[in-house]
Amino acid sequence: MEGRVFGLETPLMTALQHLLDIPDGEAGNGSSEKQGPTRTYVRDARAMAATPADVKELPGAYAFVVDMPGLGSGDIKVQVEDERVLVISGERRREEKEDAKYLRMERRMGKLMRKFVLPENADMEKISAVCRDGVLTVSVEKLPPPEPKKPKTIQVQVA
Repeated sequence: MEGRVFGLETPLMTALQHLLDIPDGEAGNGSSEKQGPTRTYVRDARAMAATPADVKELPGAYAFVVDMPGLGSGDIKVQVEDERVLVISGERRREEKEDAKYLRMERRMGKLMRKFVLPENADMEKISAVCRDGVLTVSVEKLPPPEPKKPKTIQVQVA
């Protein structure tokens, strides 16, 4: 089964399909009992499915644009894992007031996360992030293209 609904791929269906594809025993403590995925795994999968992002390729860089509503710069983490995996995460918590009672809660709370595998020409030393009006933009500069190898000329000796 694919992560498609009426022929359209949706992040939620893709994440749910990914959860179903976990072999038994892989997410647990190594025992032979059948276990489902861990709570952390499910939480991260839901966060990745519910966090919208745009990825743009510019002439000199890659830009990752992620909606992070209501989060300040101290609440957002941008990391590189396993040398080439860009991880963007944060968590939006509910505002607790003792004298207020919610009649309706429609704004999304909880963890926000996205992971991107960076291409080979991404410069891992030149990554910057800017958050403005709840929109995080992470820029990853490209490495300069390798110079083409010039053919080696060998001088022929006359005997």
